[in-house]
Amino acid sequence: MTPLLEVSNLTKTFTRSRGWLRGKTHVAAVDDVSFSIRKGETFGLVGESGSGKTTTGRCILRLIEPTSGAVRFAGEDVLSFSSQRMRAARRDMQIVFQDPYASLNPRMRVGAIVAEPLAIHRVGSPAQRRARVADLLSLVGLDPAWVSRYPHEFSGGQRQRIGLARALALDPSFVIADEPVSALDVSVQAQVINLLVDLQERLKLTYLFIAHDLRLVEHICDRVAVMYRGRIVELARAADLFSTPRHPYTQALLSAIPVVDPAARRPRIPFDESSAQLGAPLREVADQHLAAVV
Repeated sequence: MTPLLEVSNLTKTFTRSRGWLRGKTHVAAVDDVSFSIRKGETFGLVGESGSGKTTTGRCILRLIEPTSGAVRFAGEDVLSFSSQRMRAARRDMQIVFQDPYASLNPRMRVGAIVAEPLAIHRVGSPAQRRARVADLLSLVGLDPAWVSRYPHEFSGGQRQRIGLARALALDPSFVIADEPVSALDVSVQAQVINLLVDLQERLKLTYLFIAHDLRLVEHICDRVAVMYRGRIVELARAADLFSTPRHPYTQALLSAIPVVDPAARRPRIPFDESSAQLGAPLREVADQHLAAVV
């Protein structure tokens, strides 16, 4: 099956000033990252904060311009698009941001927030947009009568549903979910995750799910890539990754997952960076299981 999204040798380097007369340093936030996502799949991208997950997602949508590499969506070279063509492509490629408190304009009413993509792309008449907004709010489990309310009148979970409704306004086929529940209470996280799974089934969506909570990733992802210091160090089917991790960093991450039963505590595996062979290329260690090990 031809992948819906192909990322090849993606690199993003930031230049940072060290001060007057001290020159500049170059930091590779994303370093030679490659993976593909099949249509209808949920692909997980995991790692600690600062590993390059979010930067990778934003480079794919060109919210941040990559330094080098290639991104192909539905067979087209995204990085070669003009600004006008990229704007049109975002009808098919959307993002749900991590922080539902910062991603919604506090001065806009909910109806205007959800309708904004429709207005930008000049979709439908004002009456049609209002009807579409009502349908979208219902789709994500909110009352359409709330269109006149402001974001501060909603809980964190409700705000994230509003952000999801906005992302779905243009009927995208691909959605990047950038840690969509990390800012929410634990009691609300399951509701939002279940909503994402339900919407994927109903709307035939493809997800890039960025997270650091490995329990969620195990639950909803088909395949998972583990990032460390800007590089993918392991990539496998979710079941294989969690049952037989091969890279030392992945093993350390999985050993840190909390367990419900205190009597069933698993031993913690410390990560020794000297054993990780940083910069080693990914190689196949089992069927559809890649790891950057020698």
